Amino acid sequence: MARRTGLPTFAAMLLCMFASGAMAQDLSKYPDLSGEWHGSGNRWPTNPPLTPEYQAVWEANKRDHNSGGSPTLICLPPGMPRQASAYEPMEIVVTPKTVHMLIEHIHDSRRIYTDGREWPKEGEIEPAFRGHSIGHWEDTDGDGKYDTLLAETRFMKGPRTFDSTGIPLHKDNKTVVKERIAIDKSNANLIRNEITVIDNALTQPWTITKTYRRVANKGPVWWAESICAENNPHVRIGDSVYFTSGEGFLMPAFKGQPAPDLRYFTDGRK
Repeated sequence: MARRTGLPTFAAMLLCMFASGAMAQDLSKYPDLSGEWHGSGNRWPTNPPLTPEYQAVWEANKRDHNSGGSPTLICLPPGMPRQASAYEPMEIVVTPKTVHMLIEHIHDSRRIYTDGREWPKEGEIEPAFRGHSIGHWEDTDGDGKYDTLLAETRFMKGPRTFDSTGIPLHKDNKTVVKERIAIDKSNANLIRNEITVIDNALTQPWTITKTYRRVANKGPVWWAESICAENNPHVRIGDSVYFTSGEGFLMPAFKGQPAPDLRYFTDGRK
């Protein structure tokens, strides 16, 4: 029987060419979001529409910030919507099915699925600090290219706060975050993210806008590595956060803080 040569390889080459062409055609509809993006800061506005109960929680968080007002002191992920502040450099990778928002700070990266999937039912997905995000692209000016990404995030777990001041989210973790992420029409190096948070700690949905600016450099080098646990002096014991001194000894995080319960240790000072 004659031996056939070349055809499978040629067919594979054609398949790859067609696949590459289709991918390039698909990606041509999306905005160029390459490069390094910087956020507009970690803080949220100081007038959150909190219920009286959670206003009191925020006041306590502000007073006790050094003793654990922010869950990130002990290296828990910031979660949504806090990580949408992008307070570390961010890279945005767009594919036809997923938008990847990669942030240098550990645990801050997230995926927004744009493949048309439905929301999972309760119990079908494990809650996460960043939640589960589904979105879709829109061409708002009719020029044939997408310019706006609409995203919604659900299935979050806690504890989470809006920012480093400790503005709280409800402990029931039923938060819904809606985002309208749009390229500025007069400045391709500016993204505006209109964020609306629906949460039972709020008296009404709370909407703010965060901005991301593209750094004007060629070929950013992603050399930074931000690992919260490395050299972190904060230690949580029970419901309190303590501080580790430079000599490695446990010390209070604020004046008058009581010592932790040492019932399982023999007192070595005697």
